[in-house]
Amino acid sequence: SAAMGFFKYSWLDFLFTCLGLLVLLVDIVLDTLAIVTFYQEKAYMGLGLLLIFLLGSSFIVQVYSWLWYSDGSFKRETLVERCFSLKQLKLLHVLQLGIYFRHADVFETSLRSYLTKQNDSHTDFAVFLSHDLSLLRLIETFTESCPQLVLMVTIMLRRVTVQCNESITLSVTMYHRSLRSFVLNKKQQNIASSVVYFAWNMFLVSSRLAALALFASVMPCFVFTHFFCSWLLLFFFVWRSKTDFMESPGGEWLYRATVGLIWYFNWFNVAEGRTKFRALLYHGYILGDVCLLCSLWCWKMISTECPYFEISQLHAIITAVGVVAVNVTGLFLKILYYNCFHPNLTKEELIGEMDVKDETDSYSQTHVIGPSPKHCNKRMRKLAENFYS
Repeated sequence: SAAMGFFKYSWLDFLFTCLGLLVLLVDIVLDTLAIVTFYQEKAYMGLGLLLIFLLGSSFIVQVYSWLWYSDGSFKRETLVERCFSLKQLKLLHVLQLGIYFRHADVFETSLRSYLTKQNDSHTDFAVFLSHDLSLLRLIETFTESCPQLVLMVTIMLRRVTVQCNESITLSVTMYHRSLRSFVLNKKQQNIASSVVYFAWNMFLVSSRLAALALFASVMPCFVFTHFFCSWLLLFFFVWRSKTDFMESPGGEWLYRATVGLIWYFNWFNVAEGRTKFRALLYHGYILGDVCLLCSLWCWKMISTECPYFEISQLHAIITAVGVVAVNVTGLFLKILYYNCFHPNLTKEELIGEMDVKDETDSYSQTHVIGPSPKHCNKRMRKLAENFYS
């Protein structure tokens, strides 16, 4: 029937929603403890960097959230949304509280959808909101969690202490589930595809973070130069990809700058069509950069005496080679995923609708592509098209 929803919201999706909210609260507590610890130990450099990561990431995420809320096509349908006017929502984002509002919003729709167990427009809306939230969580991961983890591992190398951040794994998994929701049931990927997808992302991201942390532990000042130069190069290639993701020109430039930052840590599909050549070029660059960073760390460990860290020549070589080997393993797992599990789909085989251009290069009326639910997140659908094409 017309009321029947095409997007399904399973108990696993509800579990991820609850887990995401729990991780957010735990992350706030851990960030607060880290700030207090840095202050008590008078580690003002680390404290300053941590605050820059936290505040900068929060600002970027709030800007994206507000731009999507202020989109004229967005309609507020939940009880949480109706409690605030558009001006009040803007104030919440200025106060850096917009992301928590979104979590409450998604939790309400998720709970209602899960309890009713009906595939109707409410379910579509729950999936619509969760798609935006998963994308915001992914942005937060690469603007806050990854830089923060590099900082913590750098300190670990100097103090021989251990700290782990679970938000990276959760964000990657939630993002992949959001992409899979646009695939028709007859073409749904099995659980093995998610495992392999998760594995190659973790191998590639962990090796990248480890290489950056090793380099920062011996050349802390140069890591900022390395980031800025790499980001400029990656930002240039994002611009050359001619992305079309946000509604406004200013939002699009913000998106391109954000993708450049994400690419500093991991690959992210941003353009339609075959991206094999671009992916090969990117991973070749990252692999070479990882080798360079590990080589510089190994050289510093062997040729100089570090007062805070003692390691034998053999252990230094094994560590450097091990980090590179993890990156290469991640690349093999990615090749395995795309050869054995990744479905190459056309736009017609994805759920939802998008605007397409006519021959005069001006936007024509909306053409329905595949089943058209009442609520379709056009942003996540664009990413799904990029990922599955």
